[in-house]
Amino acid sequence: MGLLKKVSMFVFALPLVGCTTVPTSTHDSRLADYTPKITAADFDYNPMETPIAQCYADELSAQSGASGATLIEDGLSAFVIRAAFARMATKTIDLQTYIYSNDFSSKVLIGELMHAADRGVKVRILLDDYGTKSDIVDVMLLNQHPNIEVKVFNTVSNRARFLYYPQFLMDFNRLNSRMHNKLFIVDNIAYITGGRNVGSNYFYPETASNFSDTDVLFIGDMTRYATTSFNEYWDHHLSIPASVFPKAKSKKAMHRLEKNLAEYSEKSANAVKNYNSIINMVMREYKSKKFDFAWGRGKFLADPPEKVEMTMREKEAYRGEIISELQRLWNQTRREVYLSAAYFVPGQGGLEHMLREENSGVHLTIVTNSLASTNAPTVYAKWEKYRKSLIESGADVYEFMLSAENLRGKEHDRERKQSSFSVLHSKTIVFDDDISWIGSFNLDPRSAYFNTENVAIFESREFAQKLRDMIIGDTVTSWHVTLQDGSPRWTGWRTGDAAPKTYRRSPDTSVFRRIWKNICGLVPEKFV
Repeated sequence: MGLLKKVSMFVFALPLVGCTTVPTSTHDSRLADYTPKITAADFDYNPMETPIAQCYADELSAQSGASGATLIEDGLSAFVIRAAFARMATKTIDLQTYIYSNDFSSKVLIGELMHAADRGVKVRILLDDYGTKSDIVDVMLLNQHPNIEVKVFNTVSNRARFLYYPQFLMDFNRLNSRMHNKLFIVDNIAYITGGRNVGSNYFYPETASNFSDTDVLFIGDMTRYATTSFNEYWDHHLSIPASVFPKAKSKKAMHRLEKNLAEYSEKSANAVKNYNSIINMVMREYKSKKFDFAWGRGKFLADPPEKVEMTMREKEAYRGEIISELQRLWNQTRREVYLSAAYFVPGQGGLEHMLREENSGVHLTIVTNSLASTNAPTVYAKWEKYRKSLIESGADVYEFMLSAENLRGKEHDRERKQSSFSVLHSKTIVFDDDISWIGSFNLDPRSAYFNTENVAIFESREFAQKLRDMIIGDTVTSWHVTLQDGSPRWTGWRTGDAAPKTYRRSPDTSVFRRIWKNICGLVPEKFV
């Protein structure tokens, strides 16, 4: 009997001995009596009449299809703005995320969502199952609230943690594809999108390992497209109601969560007071129209949820709206492209396209992770295959520094880079200082073929220049990678140095990390 068959028998025999299982599709008979708490009737309101829209009513009504956009560069601002908009919500909140951690900042956001629901706001939360690490995170307990509904996308059936990977092997095509989308939509008029998941290492720079990321807050017409995409996922048969997860129904766990939140408020009264002061200040800034919005037109694109169910052959041939739009934007670019990509593996086709563009006069500036900063050495191993050709063509290539300790001066250091270990996590592009691209889509095979993704594309010279300047700022705090006699050289500033230093090997890496990277490079590129 083959190994795979033995694993299969083992996995499917375990439910017979009492292991908890959940449906993987809403077609399952166990969901025959499921009744949604939040329906289309809850969205039967005019978003333009909400307080969030009324603050900028003149700008939004000045021209049909107008939207405003403001960059959210640092993690603390990213959290505070989410909390402030949750407090300003009067109708609905939709949250879609790949990861919802079970840490401090995530629980504070739980409190904000609960308070909104207590006011009558309808809250929908859609989580990817892998992002919960096949465990029940506290956010799923919110499904017990009458105004909150939680669903889990693309579930594994057996909830025993040690059985996750055996199930993964048996249903690899589906479970290897994840919902990587990130959305936070408020009153169907404002939304936040970008690279951030929900977790302290995305919001607080003092965490041991901080993701250096970028979000954008949009208000206006673009939001309706984001809501349409959210609805497609919410209504898909792979989105399983939390009501069927036994642990999510635990009254005891819910009471414990509420008690913990209350105890923290009592024990940390000064911290809570300061926190509330900051949130209130942000709300006042918004209501007094002091947010730095750039105005323009844009579109929101997302892969269909059906992408995860495609066969391997279908996925490899898949060219959805995101990839098609990326190719169109690049083809119409005439001068320059600035690109900040956490995981950058363009593939042979992508490389050839970039080389043609560079040779035709479209200059490319790339910022991606260094071997020291990346949390995915397998991706870095594949990126190395393309780096030399891009540099030889004339592209400027930069690799993100490991931490703020290596920076030349604080004047170049964004607030978001303060941890002892900083990982670039942005997925942003600027075309010709006119068009901006930002979202969850990584320029790598996983985003192209397997995961579902979303991006926002915004036409505004003012906003594009701000995003370009942010990327240029990151080049100052990155290693500039060049070639000498055909071999890479890393040049950059360290704190206290009067001149930059050049390295022959990846800076800040041990021989063991370089060896591990080489071993990781054996993984087929399409699976990185």
